[in-house]
Amino acid sequence: MLDLEGDAALGSFLWMLVCVVLIIGLAYWFTRYVAGRGALSAFSGPRRMEVLDRLPLGRDQSVVLARVGERYLLLGAGTAGVTLLAELTGEEAAWKPPETAEGEKPGFKEAFLTMMKQKERR
Repeated sequence: MLDLEGDAALGSFLWMLVCVVLIIGLAYWFTRYVAGRGALSAFSGPRRMEVLDRLPLGRDQSVVLARVGERYLLLGAGTAGVTLLAELTGEEAAWKPPETAEGEKPGFKEAFLTMMKQKERR
């Protein structure tokens, strides 16, 4: 005899499996489509803010160089929040540390002190 009840359960299970796979596939396709168009970002045009560099100082502390429009900001970021340390010119933001006589680059302390001396001269 035919087991109609078992065949119906198997058919129902296979139909549910096809539906779940179809829903997952459509969700994947939709997220790829939306992400590719940039519709999920707040600003779909050119970026007005950009993090240029980040220097970690400790576990939850860092110094961040950011560009906002034509302004360059040196920010201190930590658990207490974000603090403006200095506003730099484009020339200062693009500053590269000088190499030492032996060809090696100075440490952070020496480079920072050199930059601050240059800023005081202005």
